[in-house]
Amino acid sequence: MASDSPSDRVVLYSDFNCPFCYALHERLHDVGVIDRCEWRGVQHAPQLPRPMKPWSGSLGAELRHEVTMVQRLAPGLPIALPPGKPNTLPAIEHAIALLQKEPRVGMDFVRRTYRAFWCEGRDISDPVVLKELAGEYVVETGDMQSQVLAQKWETAWHATGQTECHSLCRRMVICSSAVCRSNMCGSSFKSRNSLT
Repeated sequence: MASDSPSDRVVLYSDFNCPFCYALHERLHDVGVIDRCEWRGVQHAPQLPRPMKPWSGSLGAELRHEVTMVQRLAPGLPIALPPGKPNTLPAIEHAIALLQKEPRVGMDFVRRTYRAFWCEGRDISDPVVLKELAGEYVVETGDMQSQVLAQKWETAWHATGQTECHSLCRRMVICSSAVCRSNMCGSSFKSRNSLT
C-alpha cells in the first residue's frame, strides 16, 4: 500500500541478524503495508565478527531458541537455523547505498538479504555475498555517505529507548492482517516526521 504523504510512513528499525525482525519484515510484506515503512538498518550486536563464525554452546542454544520461537509465532515462515550470526554493518551499508539510488531496489535487496541469511544461512558480512545479492547494481564499498547515514540511524534508534526489539517484533509478527492495516503499525513505531 503506497503512501503519497511522508507523514503516513513509519520508521522500521531492523537488524538483518534478528529473526524477529526478519519475521516482521516478511509479515509486513504479506499484509501489504511494507510500502508504508521506511526501513532503517541498525546493529543489535555490533561486536559480532566478520566473517561470521559458527556458534556453539550457550550462543548456539540462544540462536536455536530464537529460531524456535519465531517458528512458533509465525508458522509457515521460511526460516532455518543459521550456523551463527554475522556483523551486519556491511549489509546495512549496502542497503543504504541501494536505497539512496532507488528505494524499490534497496527494499528488494533488504528482503533478499534477510532470506539469504535466515533461509540459506549465508554470511551477509561477506562482500562477495552482498555483491551477489545486489545483482546488477554496483555498490561502492566504504561509501562515506552510507557510513554516516548508518551511524545517524543507529543514534536515532538508541534515542527511541527501544533498543530491545524482541517484544515489539513478537507482537507485530503475530498481529492479524486487520490489525496491521489499522493504527497498530503507526502507534508501534515512530512516525517519520517525529525523527527528522
